[in-house]
Amino acid sequence: MKFTCLSKGSGFHFPPCHMLNFCGIRILFDCPLDLSGLMAFSPIPTSLDALLFEESNNNEKRHKIEDLLDAKSLIFAEPWYKTVNNLHLWNASLIDVILISSPMGIMGLPFLTRRKGFSAKIYVTEASARLGQLMMEDLVSMHAEFRQFYGPEESNFPPWLRQEELEILPSVLKDILLGKDGVESGGWTPMYSAADVKDCILKIDTVNYAQEVCYNGTLVIKAFSCGVEIGSCNWILDGPKGDIAYLSSSCFFSAHTMTFDYRSLQGTSSLIYSDFSSLSDAQDIEDGDNNSDPTSDTLLPLSFQDLDESSLNSDENLEEKEKLVFICSCAIECVKDGGSVLIPINRLGTILQLLEEMTTSLEASAMEVPIYIISSVAEELLALLNIIPEWLCKQRQERLFAGEPLFAHVKLLKEKKIHVVPNIHSHQLLTNWQEPCVVFCPHWSLRIGPVVHLLRRWCGDPKSLLILEDIVNPELALLPFKPVAMKVLQCLFPSGIGLQKVQPLLKTLQPKTVMFPEDLRLKTSFSCEKSFSVSYYTEAEPLKVSCQKDSSELKIAADLASQFYWKTFKKEGINVTRLKGNLLMENGRHHLLLDNNKKTSESNSSLVRCGLADYNKFLPALSEMGINASIELVKDDVESQNVCLVHTKEPYKALIEIGNTSTVITTADANVASILYKAIDNILDGV
Repeated sequence: MKFTCLSKGSGFHFPPCHMLNFCGIRILFDCPLDLSGLMAFSPIPTSLDALLFEESNNNEKRHKIEDLLDAKSLIFAEPWYKTVNNLHLWNASLIDVILISSPMGIMGLPFLTRRKGFSAKIYVTEASARLGQLMMEDLVSMHAEFRQFYGPEESNFPPWLRQEELEILPSVLKDILLGKDGVESGGWTPMYSAADVKDCILKIDTVNYAQEVCYNGTLVIKAFSCGVEIGSCNWILDGPKGDIAYLSSSCFFSAHTMTFDYRSLQGTSSLIYSDFSSLSDAQDIEDGDNNSDPTSDTLLPLSFQDLDESSLNSDENLEEKEKLVFICSCAIECVKDGGSVLIPINRLGTILQLLEEMTTSLEASAMEVPIYIISSVAEELLALLNIIPEWLCKQRQERLFAGEPLFAHVKLLKEKKIHVVPNIHSHQLLTNWQEPCVVFCPHWSLRIGPVVHLLRRWCGDPKSLLILEDIVNPELALLPFKPVAMKVLQCLFPSGIGLQKVQPLLKTLQPKTVMFPEDLRLKTSFSCEKSFSVSYYTEAEPLKVSCQKDSSELKIAADLASQFYWKTFKKEGINVTRLKGNLLMENGRHHLLLDNNKKTSESNSSLVRCGLADYNKFLPALSEMGINASIELVKDDVESQNVCLVHTKEPYKALIEIGNTSTVITTADANVASILYKAIDNILDGV
């Protein structure tokens, strides 16, 4: 098989993307969007930003001054979106299967499904498909503000991608647009439409956890929970040449979604390790700041002997709880001082847990502070969470059986402690608005969505608090809103397997071959006693790996097997039978179909001969038939093997060449050839 890493991604919001050629089937793993690219653009200018907008579009005034980066440096235009650059090198019509591992992995799929000739089969869990659809619809809705402000584009090629415009950009923005190697300009594309999203969803086949689906009768595909987000999964591919486990970002503990089902990934021929979240863990260690800050991702001590699931769950649960408590305590202190709290976090599980912890903290403080959730899909999303208990963790499912709501927001909505509105200008929000307050809204990039309006309102308030996810460049994210007087709390939430858990996990899974990222090679040292081989892969470089099963299974019905007559070949140590029927591949398994009206038996069927003629038996057989013959042993120069030449003179003239792989009869008379063939037939084994 051939494996190519198209992109290693950059965390939860931009998962990795890979291409796999397995059993002649081209399989794409995930199709994400790099929404951090939005930071190169300016949010929609307000009336107060009119002068700034005019200056940024005045080419005579724009010039590069010592790589200066300020709000004027940003691109004032309708944003394009950054897709996986290396994916554009592939012909969409040649992709056979697409496997989506998370709701974030579906965000770029409409760009692919609208391409000419696209016909791939798309598999995604039912929950990821629904959540991904809502996220794409929300992105289209937020982007509509730019369309209204800037109007239709004048050309298919944006001015900001022209060489003369790129040259005057600060290096930080140039790296976003072109990549560090300057070759990623081909990944930018204009936003898809709501119709594109609808068409994309119609082309999807949804699956449940552990459900078998079969592609083209040969490849069996199964999804298993990975514990990161609702509907997120790892994959097992089982084909005639072997089976492969695809391990995406996974978490051993989850307080909202079904936990990581790593046991179902055990014992495969190959394993693709695609969890790059350990890179951020390693960076935290190098920076030396993961021991004091409860919002950093602390690595957990773990024995390299066994994978202790109970220990992992308790440690990760405690760590996650501490982070939530710390965030809520900061929010409560802010509200007590008269400030508001803005939370542009787009992780569904984190939002749900923060809602529960925040309301508990407010009740304990005897404070009545309104909580707003502003999103075009928030109401539909919260309603969806009430009808998908099978995708949730065991603790949530137990609440259902106890007659309790799955999440606290159900009770909070009834008590009107939280208010869900579709947009910042909705009548419901304007009539119920109170400050101080706590607001959950998109988008974490701080470039689109309700967060832009609210951040402009509170950025100058030192009493207010902004809670950010672990963004690559927070300075760049806050650039349009400077000077920023409000407090900023940046949090790193776990979204994958920690470094110290990698080796014991792989030891537990026991694959024969592991395809492992080169970026993690120096971070993770495998012991010499490992039971698997490791092949390291890098971005955009194909990797060929052998993937073979020790044996293949053939499904034969009992009544068919009883009709076989076995012949034992002692020299070869095998049993052989013959039959007339069909060998089929169905649902990834070989099936033997036999015609019941044509039963094989040794009595009514001519034997099929096999093996090589033994010249020590051949000469006596010819003598019994009255044929004189002589033997000559020669060496074949072409094949470099010994060949036996049998010459017959009386009563027939012929030459029989007995080699290691074949026996050839050469004579001018067809009747003579038939007689000699019969002599050879008598000394061979038959079935």
